[in-house]
Amino acid sequence: MISMKAPSIEYINFKKSLEGLVPTIIQDGNTLKVLMLGYMNEETYQKSIQSKKVTFYSRYKKREWIKGEETSHYLVIKEIFIDCDRDTLLIKVIPIGPTCHQGTDSCLGEMNEECYEFFRTIEKMIYRRRKIEVGIHKSYVRDLFEGSMNKILQKVGEEAVELLIEAKDNNNDRFINEAADLLFHYLVLLQAKNLNLKDILEILKKRKKT
Repeated sequence: MISMKAPSIEYINFKKSLEGLVPTIIQDGNTLKVLMLGYMNEETYQKSIQSKKVTFYSRYKKREWIKGEETSHYLVIKEIFIDCDRDTLLIKVIPIGPTCHQGTDSCLGEMNEECYEFFRTIEKMIYRRRKIEVGIHKSYVRDLFEGSMNKILQKVGEEAVELLIEAKDNNNDRFINEAADLLFHYLVLLQAKNLNLKDILEILKKRKKT
């Protein structure tokens, strides 16, 4: 079950608009790609909270409509945020299928693909295991950090060798699993050096030829 957080309806300034509508930005909760823009009034906001599915008010049809009511491509709500003026909503969702009625990932023409944000999630998990959850429970990551730097370096080396071995064969399933293992341990190594992927990306940006 999704644990949803949302501002109370009393806090939202629906009266700022003559029609009682607030613009509502829809963002994928995992990729952080903006998927579409719609509008909500008090009734559709309440129904969105109750159903955990985005329900808009259509200015064209002059009625409420659940996004995906005809296609089952619902927008399942993960979190809701409100801006400083209390008259604009940002809703992070888990999209079930394409968002746009034309069958595309978003109404803005962008592909909704996993990117750097997911790696940030892994980095945060590694940081928690290393710094915050010490003594709470045992974990593989904690064991790595509680050992010496040589232990982490050894794991990176082992995973790199295993990846090279699999690269010589034609089993792509084994290859991508070894690639994932190496990438994970590389992220661990970066944090052991008090660095992260952002530092590496900055170097790559500087090297990029325009």
